Amino acid sequence: MVCPIIWSPTARFDLWDVFSYISEFDEDAAVRYKDKVFDSIERLTDFPESGKVVPEFNDSTLREVICKPCRIVYRLKDNGRIVEIARVWHSARGIPRL
Repeated sequence: MVCPIIWSPTARFDLWDVFSYISEFDEDAAVRYKDKVFDSIERLTDFPESGKVVPEFNDSTLREVICKPCRIVYRLKDNGRIVEIARVWHSARGIPRL
């Protein structure tokens, strides 16, 4: 079963912020990183439970995929039939609000 992926407004901003920062120094690196992030997220359509449960939260529906240096946090909604990208943040920034 192919799961649709939806993005929270916060996750969209997070991703734009990361790409903008990288592109200030190296536009080619920003494009490569963007491709890497979207490849990681695209895999979730076929394997939504492939990410590990986020250790800071006690919620089995909240999972993450690591795309160094960022953590892509997503929720499994509708009994695992929908993937919602909740946040994309640099792992050195601590734990954001979800």
